[in-house]
Amino acid sequence: MKQPIHLYKANLFKALAHPLRLAILDALRDGEKTVSQLQELTGGEQATMSQHLKILRQNHFVTFRKEGTQAYYRFEDPEVYLFLDLGRKVFDRQLKRQRAQIEAQQDLI
Repeated sequence: MKQPIHLYKANLFKALAHPLRLAILDALRDGEKTVSQLQELTGGEQATMSQHLKILRQNHFVTFRKEGTQAYYRFEDPEVYLFLDLGRKVFDRQLKRQRAQIEAQQDLI
């Protein structure tokens, strides 16, 4: 099955499939940041930060502007946050289910 929409979705998930890229997107929620600020906020190393920003740029999740020697990054598509927030809701539900299972097992002991 190689329908264009499935290939696009697979590439979208692949672009988001790294914790640092997700952290970068979260760091940009409240406004643009320099690479140094993103490194500080995410704990990412400079050597890998540029690679991850490149992937996010190529997939139109972020864009940047130059001011002197500084590059300021910002999110390009705000819809990505709907997707990320939905992922957070799924995570929270899964966590609640796991806690309930653990509590039920503890009640049996």
